[in-house]
Amino acid sequence: MKSVKRLTEGAVLLAVFAVLLLITIYVPLLGMFLTFFIGVPFIFFAAKYDGKSILVFVVASLFLSLILGSIMSVPLALLYGTTGAIMGYFLQLKKSRFAILLSGTLVFLLNLIIIYAASIVLFKIDMIGEMITMMEESMNVSAELLKNFGSPAETERAMNQFKEGLKLIKTLIPTLFVIASFSIVFIMQLVSFPLLKRFGIKAEKWKSFKDISLPKSLLWYFLVTLLVSMFTNPEEGTYLFAAIVNLTYILQFLMVIQGLTFLFYYFDKKGMSKAITITIAVVSFL
Repeated sequence: MKSVKRLTEGAVLLAVFAVLLLITIYVPLLGMFLTFFIGVPFIFFAAKYDGKSILVFVVASLFLSLILGSIMSVPLALLYGTTGAIMGYFLQLKKSRFAILLSGTLVFLLNLIIIYAASIVLFKIDMIGEMITMMEESMNVSAELLKNFGSPAETERAMNQFKEGLKLIKTLIPTLFVIASFSIVFIMQLVSFPLLKRFGIKAEKWKSFKDISLPKSLLWYFLVTLLVSMFTNPEEGTYLFAAIVNLTYILQFLMVIQGLTFLFYYFDKKGMSKAITITIAVVSFL
């Protein structure tokens, strides 16, 4: 009886996944919004059944995506399917919302790296490289226009700043991957967990922002990274330089988050209005 129920629910959830996938592929504007819901069937299934059943469900979704779309739709199913599966499984294990977010982010990031590397190796498609090339071409066109409206010195200075910005983007691709993975998984949680709650699958509530405490070891990592950057002074373009820059940006972001949690905690203890702390948080990011 249980196996029949599992097969029935699996078939229904695969049908829901198929509809979401088709809309995402063939209706781009609506699909951009619906991508955050693609993982919902996987979260729902993984929150209720064992690991073997989850694996079969994910594999079935990959075959279904290949049939409905093309080889290019398989990465989309793999990306959101495996992420949703691990989030649902951690939900079944009664893990905290932060643990679910962290595990989902790591799986999403790993898939993102694999898909990006495979697109370059197998299909000779470097989406980020092409985007940067387009930005460089746009920069050259803008430079020609600026020559007609501004002084050569100002134009040269503006172009140099833009070139440095592009170099930084190239260097910070790993950081951008991490931030994108974290943001997407966080939004997936926001849209999926209220839906799951309606079907009887409950998740622990988020801790209050003021009660969030990141591992103390992050401070030591941050200090070590700063010391390495100061004493080694790596040459721009080397792997060490890229590693230090990316670690610095990620750790700085985490330090800012921890600092804001302290402010929220301190102002809460003092009985100050939340509007003040929220304003400070917004201004600090700006």
